[in-house]
Amino acid sequence: MPASASIGVPAAVLTAAVLHAVWNAMAHRIPDKLVGFALINCAYTVCAALLVCLTPLPPAGAWPFLAASAALEVTSHLFLLRAYQLGDFGQMYPLARGVAPLLVAVVSVTLLDGALTPVQGVGVLLVSGGLAALALASGGLGRARLPALGAALGTGLIIAAYTLVDSVGVRQGGDVLSYIGWLFLCQGPVLPLIALARRRGTLLTQMRPVLGTGLAGGVLSMAAYGLVIWAQAHGNVATVAALRETGILVAAVIATVFFREPFGRLRLVAGAVTLAGIVLMR
Repeated sequence: MPASASIGVPAAVLTAAVLHAVWNAMAHRIPDKLVGFALINCAYTVCAALLVCLTPLPPAGAWPFLAASAALEVTSHLFLLRAYQLGDFGQMYPLARGVAPLLVAVVSVTLLDGALTPVQGVGVLLVSGGLAALALASGGLGRARLPALGAALGTGLIIAAYTLVDSVGVRQGGDVLSYIGWLFLCQGPVLPLIALARRRGTLLTQMRPVLGTGLAGGVLSMAAYGLVIWAQAHGNVATVAALRETGILVAAVIATVFFREPFGRLRLVAGAVTLAGIVLMR
């Protein structure tokens, strides 16, 4: 790997992690989650339409991956929307994000012929364990929380799936920006159409008070995942997947400052474990 890529990959992923935490917080802050996610996906559609006009058409080998990833992304948004409807940001976000790195590491090594050094493997485990502890620090896991927890964990499983799909697809696609543009253009219209079908005659009125927040969240989301896809084209899949989960540390601060959720000693320890994992992976 060139020196510029070895520096650029972690920088891109860490930037994406911050952007991802911020756009999720914006989505959670919008009271009507369906309206919020519809606006986010409207932003996807507009930005992606501009991007595909400036980039070449992906080759035939990339389209199955684009279709699969777009379907998985839409499904993950539906699960995440439900999780945010039912649970606290400080618990739902780390659960949704924390389950993915370990799954990606296992699958990339066993099925995609990837390679992790023993130190990187320990790092992935530490990151995943630290994020799981952060989730548990946000509250109990009683029966009343099971639907929310199920939605968050389902989101994590889907994130692992589309991370692996895109890690292969972006290498088939040739031009990274073209792959990103078509991916978001394929998925972008789906949730707005679902919202329109459910809120006939009222959707535009409901969107107006949160228009800026929702559209800005969509731009940040697209930028975040675009950086991740670029990193997957230039770095180790499992390491990229684990590094991007450091956004949970940003989310913990957001949850405390803006949503008035407790930070606590356990979260501090879990955050330190997560950071130790990051150091080991590098």
